[in-house]
Amino acid sequence: MNFITCLLLGFLVATSGSIVPSYLNLTVVKYSLKSGEISAFYLIGGFATVLFFQANVGAYFSNILMKNSEYITLIQKVGTGILLLLSLNFFRLHINSKNKKKKIEIKKSKAYFSGIGLSLLNTFAIPFYFTSISLLISLDYFEYSLLNSLYFSIGSTLGSFSLYALYAIIASRIEHKLTTIAHKMNLILGCLTGLVAIINMAYLYVK
Repeated sequence: MNFITCLLLGFLVATSGSIVPSYLNLTVVKYSLKSGEISAFYLIGGFATVLFFQANVGAYFSNILMKNSEYITLIQKVGTGILLLLSLNFFRLHINSKNKKKKIEIKKSKAYFSGIGLSLLNTFAIPFYFTSISLLISLDYFEYSLLNSLYFSIGSTLGSFSLYALYAIIASRIEHKLTTIAHKMNLILGCLTGLVAIINMAYLYVK
C-alpha cells in the first residue's frame, strides 16, 4: 500500500471517531472560549501526541491485546475510576463558578499537558483503532505492516488535530452565540465524563 492511501485511511478513521461529541472536543471548545485559540491549540497538541501512540498501539499490538484482554480490562478499570473523579471535579467547578466572562490565560505547557492527561483517559481510543483497522483489513482496504501502520497513525493524528482545531476556531468565532453553553461547560463536561464512566462500568460488569 502507498503512503497516501494509508494516510487518508487514518485521517478518515480519526475524523469519524472525533466528530462525535465527547469530553475531548467539548474541552477544546471550553479552552477556546475561556483562554483563546492558542491555548486550545496547545491542548489539541497534547491530544494529538497521545493519539499518535494510541493509533500505533491499536495497529501494532492488536493481536497481543486481543490475546491478553486482561490488559484492556485493567486499563478500563483505572480509566473509569479517574473519569469518575474528573466528573466530580467538573461538577465542583460548575458549582463554584460565578459565570465570569473574563478570559483566563492558561500557560501553554499546562494546556499541552492537560491535553495529554485527558487523552490518556480516553479508554475507548485503543479499542476503537484496532477495531477500525481490523474492519479495514477484512474489507481488503488495508494491508497490515509496520510501515503502513506508521503512515496510518500519522494520518490519524492529522485528522484528529484538524477536526479539534476546527472546533476551537469555530467556538472563538461564534463566542457571542455560545454564552449560555460556555457558562454551563463544566456541567456538560461533568455529565459527559460521568456518562462515559457509567458506560465503562456497565461494560465491565456485563463482561
